[in-house]
Amino acid sequence: MFRYLNRFEEIISRALLLMMAAVVLLTTIELGWILVKDVMTPPVLLLEIDEILELFGMFLLVLIGIELMHSVKVFIERREIHLEAMLVVALVAVARKVIVLEPKELAPEAVLGLAAMALALTVGYYLVRRSGREIGGTDSRHDDAARDSARRS
Repeated sequence: MFRYLNRFEEIISRALLLMMAAVVLLTTIELGWILVKDVMTPPVLLLEIDEILELFGMFLLVLIGIELMHSVKVFIERREIHLEAMLVVALVAVARKVIVLEPKELAPEAVLGLAAMALALTVGYYLVRRSGREIGGTDSRHDDAARDSARRS
């Protein structure tokens, strides 16, 4: 029975990876379209602040998608979930939210909540990295995943 469940899990994981790749591709195309459209509308070659923030938000969304694709790929290959990579994805998502939000539209409590999330994720990332070094850092898979995450961040 576990053999069938493992096979089912692998099929679902591969389907998720393909769907995530499609979403990342379509989002990248949309990002390019928005960039071209914004640059070509008068005043030509000049972007307004709201257009820049929209572009940055979409850019970070693509990066989040790429990191999630990598995480699913690592899960398929090694049957491991890398906490460090998940923390990086969450931290980028919070950063994206901070970049695209309108401070005037949010209550002060919401801004404090975002700050608390960013701080908690940063501390969590630091602790995960530190624990990997204290253990000896001999696990090349952990080091490879950390280097891959750092390169994509």
